[in-house]
Amino acid sequence: MKLLVVLVLDEFSMKQKRANIEFNPDSIISDPGARIPIDEYDVNIRDQVRRAYIAKGPFRPVDYTFPKNGDSRTFQANWYGEFDWLEYSIHKDAAFCMWCYLFNPKRADNSGKNAFTTTGFKKWKKALDKFRSHIGLVGSSHNEATIRYQAFKNQKQSISHVFSAQGHEIEVDYRRRLTAVLTVIRLLLRQGFGFRGHDESSDSLNKGNFLEILEWNCENNVEVGKASRSNAPGNCQLTSPKVQKELVRTCASETRSLIFADIRNNFFTLMVDESRDISLKEQMAVVLRYVNKHGEVIES
Repeated sequence: MKLLVVLVLDEFSMKQKRANIEFNPDSIISDPGARIPIDEYDVNIRDQVRRAYIAKGPFRPVDYTFPKNGDSRTFQANWYGEFDWLEYSIHKDAAFCMWCYLFNPKRADNSGKNAFTTTGFKKWKKALDKFRSHIGLVGSSHNEATIRYQAFKNQKQSISHVFSAQGHEIEVDYRRRLTAVLTVIRLLLRQGFGFRGHDESSDSLNKGNFLEILEWNCENNVEVGKASRSNAPGNCQLTSPKVQKELVRTCASETRSLIFADIRNNFFTLMVDESRDISLKEQMAVVLRYVNKHGEVIES
């Protein structure tokens, strides 16, 4: 949890620029012998590339005079009907497997067997036997690629896709809750206000600064409201005193780290003051005074 808190705090302190990678479906190369390997596309657009290729289908020139090889044999267009994954490269005069190109799991049994994905297959004399050998047994990499292809085409019906989508939604809601809670905590810490109320029950008129401000935030931010309060899991409300203290300690740790990084090996002064609160407990405040690299006097 601390790591995620630190990441959220980093989002408060800086806005990272992320380059928008745009994909144009018209830019894909149809000929399999001239294509860019699928794993060389940016991971953020790889699925878009797959969809574009699936929409086009395997590259299958028909009205084309296939060249003869050294055995005076040629690729046969009627092979397309038997192997739905088969495509032909004019660029390399070779056969390729579209499913393996798009979804090859890259297992150990693929070592030295990239003829249908990278170099292309062109030994036409025993082509049909090699095509069947490429398909292999039930657990072959080609059959795994075929399963991935079919699941990708039917993502909305895929159980794994449904669970993945739900998991992503849960994560997004959690980050919204955590961000909202951290926003309130940082405000109260900055202003030096107390967190707890004398009565924090659901029917209390004043639940204390933390819960009241969080409630106001939920009422004025639809997205936060949907992810918080009664809509959040009972064991992940992030509003318990224990969680509040943990987040306060994390904020303090991050603040100290930033101060130490700013001071480095320079001189500093400690100012300490002590007083009693309403319960007669001694409260000590420690202030660190130093000059930063810009020549500014800082008191933290």
